[in-house]
Amino acid sequence: MNKIVSILLLGTMFSATLFADFTRVEMGAGAWKSSPKGFASYTASGVTAYDVSTQKEETNPYVWILIKHPVPVLPNLRLEYADVTTKGIANGTFKEFTAANANTQLDLTQFDIVPYYNILDNTAWITLDLGLDIKLIDASFRADGVTGVSGGGSSYSDSALLPIPLIYTRVRFEIPGTDIGLEGDAKFITYSDSTIYDLRVKIDYTLDFVPVVQPAVEIGYRKQKYKIDEADLDGKLNIEFSGIYVGMMLRF
Repeated sequence: MNKIVSILLLGTMFSATLFADFTRVEMGAGAWKSSPKGFASYTASGVTAYDVSTQKEETNPYVWILIKHPVPVLPNLRLEYADVTTKGIANGTFKEFTAANANTQLDLTQFDIVPYYNILDNTAWITLDLGLDIKLIDASFRADGVTGVSGGGSSYSDSALLPIPLIYTRVRFEIPGTDIGLEGDAKFITYSDSTIYDLRVKIDYTLDFVPVVQPAVEIGYRKQKYKIDEADLDGKLNIEFSGIYVGMMLRF
């Protein structure tokens, strides 16, 4: 929660300081109720698996801010934060431990830095953005009730910061004569047998009778997929998170 508050405060101060030089600033925050599906495996020493398919939905926070300016040469900027946590069961002999129905937890804290260009700006009620997303994933994993851990003990934990480049595109349609917008965006990369994507579709309603700062509400559906399957890696990953999200927005 402290991370979310900090991001909102920084975004608000940043946008307020530079408001005179930018044509539009938008920000939002909400909750994403995501369902996990899939598995991870380590195959160097036999059949092993980490399964998340039987786990329940988790409600996870998200925050975003979009800054659009009038300088054509410079890209616009979108910043995002999301946190996805899921629990699972591990069985088998992994590289660092051996598990027999061990309880595990995987946490993927995500920071997206998205420089983009505005190809269409509400032209015939359509907005089109294209850019690059640098997704930074602060990944942490914990397994309890395991054996064979270096140094002893019955718990194993590990973490890593993973930078992933993705192609970014966003399409928005403003329904004429209403304050309703339909929007979808996609972040995507594929290489060999590996694929990573982050997809969203939503509908939002803006209260435009409020001057200067216009509040809005958004509701949508989000799906993420992480499929890592390379011949030179012993570990394999194929996990999805999907579900409905609801949030509040502010438009400047």
